[in-house]
Amino acid sequence: MKSKLGTIIKRIIFAFGMIYGIDVMLNHVGIYLPLNLLTISITAFLGVPGLLSLFALLFILT
Repeated sequence: MKSKLGTIIKRIIFAFGMIYGIDVMLNHVGIYLPLNLLTISITAFLGVPGLLSLFALLFILT
């Protein structure tokens, strides 16, 4: 049980760090990806493909 909880927490922290780092780098270009519970959840669950799909949705919807 502890290992599953630890894995989930590690994925959430990694997703937060990944979104934050990309947001800081792309903020100079004018691209803004919101850092909220939904984006962190999608990135933690799907990983890099989830993050890429969020970027694709951002460009499709705007």
